[in-house]
Amino acid sequence: MKEISSAIQLIPLENYIMLSVALFSIGLMGVLFRRNIIVILMCLELMFNSVNLLITAFSAYHSDPSGQIFVFFIMIVAAAEVAVGLSIVVMMKRNVESVDVNLLNRLRW
Repeated sequence: MKEISSAIQLIPLENYIMLSVALFSIGLMGVLFRRNIIVILMCLELMFNSVNLLITAFSAYHSDPSGQIFVFFIMIVAAAEVAVGLSIVVMMKRNVESVDVNLLNRLRW
């Protein structure tokens, strides 16, 4: 375990921060400007993974495994979110014949 944490600390923490900010920004732009719900879900996952990368980098930098355990639970919640999101996409495709977010107002009761 000591070898892995020392290998992670060879890369400066600022590089992880910049990569995480770049990934989060790309995901945020995709959520704000896209109308396809599948692309929006992928961008949300990109945003979650950028935060997970940052938490893991800080955890390894401070030699504290609790952040990495927290990331494991975040990934479990993200998997559940994907299952719910895909079921919404299937329901939307059946009812509206499209996956465009602007057509969600047709799904009212």
